[in-house]
Amino acid sequence: MKYKALLVTLLLVLVGCNAKEQTKVVKNQFTTEGKSVTVYSTAKDTDLKLSESDSKISFQNSKQPVETETCVFVNPNKTFQTFFGIGGAITDASAEVFAKLTKEKQEELLKAYYDKEDGIGYTLARTSIHSCDFSSGSYTYVSDEDKELKTFDISHDKEFRIPLIKKAITAAGGKLPLYASPWSPPAFMKSNNHMLKGGKLLPDYYESWALYYTKFIKEYEKEGMPIWGITIQNEPMATQTWESCIYSAEEERDFLKNHLGPVMAKAGYSNKNIVVWDHNRDLISRRASVIFDDPEAAKYAWGTGFHWYESWSGGTEMYKNIGNVNESYPDKKLLFTEGCAESFRENGYQTWKNGERYGRSMINDFNYGTVGWTDWNILLDENGGPNHVGNFCFAPVHADTKTGDIIYTPSYYYIGHFSKFIRPNAKRVSTASSRSALLSTSFLNEDGKMVTVVMNETGEKISYKLYINLDAVELEIEPRAIQSIVY
Repeated sequence: MKYKALLVTLLLVLVGCNAKEQTKVVKNQFTTEGKSVTVYSTAKDTDLKLSESDSKISFQNSKQPVETETCVFVNPNKTFQTFFGIGGAITDASAEVFAKLTKEKQEELLKAYYDKEDGIGYTLARTSIHSCDFSSGSYTYVSDEDKELKTFDISHDKEFRIPLIKKAITAAGGKLPLYASPWSPPAFMKSNNHMLKGGKLLPDYYESWALYYTKFIKEYEKEGMPIWGITIQNEPMATQTWESCIYSAEEERDFLKNHLGPVMAKAGYSNKNIVVWDHNRDLISRRASVIFDDPEAAKYAWGTGFHWYESWSGGTEMYKNIGNVNESYPDKKLLFTEGCAESFRENGYQTWKNGERYGRSMINDFNYGTVGWTDWNILLDENGGPNHVGNFCFAPVHADTKTGDIIYTPSYYYIGHFSKFIRPNAKRVSTASSRSALLSTSFLNEDGKMVTVVMNETGEKISYKLYINLDAVELEIEPRAIQSIVY
């Protein structure tokens, strides 16, 4: 009898625990009950710029949609990757332009980017390890031929770049994950004895170059800027007129496995994240497979970084390649590390398709598993620079250093539709559109608010229904527009 009583007691305890667990699941399940929709819009040829366009629209129980209706379906029961953040690169160029602004305009820019209430709430930043093309000239942190790195000194960065990074961290609330990328090793370490125009890292300098990363981390962190991680090499398959260095997939794998990974670990930086590739979507699948199929290399890699410039060849963006890497290596993360509108034109600030390129890329990249997204320069001048090789480009925000004015482009607002409303640790939620005219993605924030971003690249206004399980709201989106729907 005692044995049976004990069994009954144990069963009751297990049932009680299971009931508690079930209650917990139900409690955390997303529901539209008691919620209304607020819509923020940006649209071409209107005054709508991240503007609240509709609010307090209630969900209604809806029947089966018919084929003549345009719909966006959100299924909160299916979630995917955890969101890391969105941000931009704080380059020498951005910092030099920032320093030319008045204090009031500097404060305006910082608030515009990093304040989540009055700005677009950036939560991520990238910078370069010594110079890149968006610097006023080439430089390194060591003297020529200093293989031992005894002369390592980041004084150059303390004039403009480091002060701006510190201000950005403060403006972001004291936390801004920062990662760094090299464009080229010092000239003496390379096969072409030049920082520009490609070349390769010489084997005799593998250890020295690996140590260079650790010294960069140490010196930046001494200045009060925690380093989240590094990428191994910016665009390792491009021989550029600016700072560049070529690695085959096998060379990058072996440098990571035999040099960079062990050197980082020995220096006490095993907690820093190492990102491979850092180039376009076109060749990403092979780069990932060569590195991640080698367990000794893969153990040092957090994930894969990528850019959007593969369309230079005349084709379209290869978003599906991101999905291929995500399916093949689900334990490795995907991070968009650079994109910008190239070929600066002084009359092109308000080119709407530049903003649409951001919206299209961000929706597709997130839907294929990307966890974070980093724009290129946060600020450039009225010439699309400074850039020491004439590679002038657009940024989401420009400053006219002659007048002191700040110019916000459509790209700024398109990025803001994601960065302002989707916050770190949000979960991507299953979302699908019934018509190709609408692109869409959704994220569920930690505070329980869902954000669905909808984009219309057509020249027609579109009426559609947003479905959440059995409930729906009727909405419309302007031509050439993007919306963030918060509920």
